[in-house]
Order: sequence, then structure tokens, then C-alpha cells
Amino acid sequence: MAKDQLIYGLRPILQALQDNQTLGNVFLQKGIGGALYTQLEGELRAAGIAPKYVPVEKLNRLTPGNHQGAVAYLSPIEFQDLETTIMQVIESGRKPLILALDRITDVRNFGAIARTAESAGVHAIVIPKNDSAPVNSDAIRTSTGALLELPVCKVGHMKDAVFLAQSLGLKIIAGTEKSEDDIYAAPFNKGCMLIMGNEETGVHKSLLQLADHKAKIPMMGTINSLNVSVATGILLYEAVRQRQ
Repeated sequence: MAKDQLIYGLRPILQALQDNQTLGNVFLQKGIGGALYTQLEGELRAAGIAPKYVPVEKLNRLTPGNHQGAVAYLSPIEFQDLETTIMQVIESGRKPLILALDRITDVRNFGAIARTAESAGVHAIVIPKNDSAPVNSDAIRTSTGALLELPVCKVGHMKDAVFLAQSLGLKIIAGTEKSEDDIYAAPFNKGCMLIMGNEETGVHKSLLQLADHKAKIPMMGTINSLNVSVATGILLYEAVRQRQ
């Protein structure tokens, strides 16, 4: 099982970036400067990585070493390019089933979703660079290794992923209770991207507006909501049913 690898210090993190290593979370100390620190900030921005600015006490808890105001984790996986991944599925004669996770921030939910997604034949998971659970050893452990098998694609903005998927002929299906149509009416038997939303607020309204179809889970009891990992599993296995 993959483990998180912590690196610290300005030069080691810069070197990791220059070696094209995939970084997970990056923590920078608030309120410091200097040429090397500024260079690191610039290279992080160029790589599409948004560091978290934290007090020095946070960095001291992460490592007893001389961190120089910078601590990072190497990601245990290599992120894949979304367009390339979808095209490979299409060129192989299959109908893509892509799962986009909009601001799913709980690591255990993320890992559980990945486990179900791999079992249901999802071809890739899409996550935003910000506002997403980290792909770390806890997520991989919860996924029982599924995150090591399933392509994970990071995008700057989820809208970009939606526009790309639509340009490649995929239908966009949003899992949401804000719909008159249930999951059985959604066209999972076509190439599609399923969007599942944040644990508290659901799929962002801007993404709902872009969706070709909205699908709600029929609820027969008095409880009107489900855990997002459970809800995702229900929708994915409706996709399995339709595709059989």
C-alpha cells in the first residue's frame, strides 16, 4: 500500500517540481518572503498547484526538521490527462463512464467512492485541484487500493471537465435531488460523465446548469438524504444495469 512521502525545505520542493514529481498538499508558512520562497510560489502556480498558507506551528507539527517555511507531500499516484483518458476509452470501442467529484472533501468518502467506482467499471475519476479530498495513503487505504488501479484526473475547474466531456460526445448527468427525473431515466447506457457533489451542498448550481440530465434517487422513507458515497454507488450501479 502506498504511503505519503513528506518532503520539506524550499530547495527540495523546488527540485521535486523540476523533476516533474506529482505533489499532493503543499503547505507554506504565512508572512515570509525571499527570492527562493517567491520562486517556489511561482513554480507552484505554473504547475497548477495551490499551496495552503499556514502558521509556522502547523509546519513544526508536520516535521521536526528545518522546513524553511515549506512542507509538501509527494502524491502516491500519477494523475492522468482527462482528454487522453477519455479518447483511449472511445478508441477502444467502449462507451466512457467518467465520475466527476465536485468538492468531495472527506477522505473516507472519497476512498469509498473510488472503491465502488472501480468495481462498477468507471473509466476515470475527475477531481478539482482545489476543494477536494487529498489523494493520500488514507484515501488509498479506504479505497482498498482502487485509487492505484483507476485513472484519476485533476482539473483546474470542474466546468472545464464538463465542457471537454461534452465536446467529446459525452452526456453530463448530475446526481441531485433537484430534479423531477429519477435515475432510471438517465442515459447511462451512452458515453457519459456522472457528477456527484459536495457532502453538504451537492452539485454546484453552475454545474447543474450545464448538465444534460439531472437524476434523483427515489426515496421511500422519511430520511431525505444519503451519504454521498452510498448515493454514488446507487447511481453507478444503475449505470451497470443499463449497460448490461
